[in-house]
Amino acid sequence: MLEDLEIIYSPLQQPYVEDGKRVEIHIYRTAHTGWTLEVVDEFNGSTVWDGEFETDQEALELALAELAEDGIDAYIGPAPGQATH
Repeated sequence: MLEDLEIIYSPLQQPYVEDGKRVEIHIYRTAHTGWTLEVVDEFNGSTVWDGEFETDQEALELALAELAEDGIDAYIGPAPGQATH
């Protein structure tokens, strides 16, 4: 059952701030899986990468590289109740 799974959080999890905007980089796994990478915005919207990473360092490096390349706005969704086009 899902509720029986113990989630292991990486000590590499961290906030990422750019231009006064902030997202949280989450890196986690269970005892029998690889690392999952997720970026969570201020509205609790998230972007989760497909697949798993062999190490938490690999996940962090990709997150930082993509945030730097794409810009933080690419990972921040609309505020709740705000229309999307």
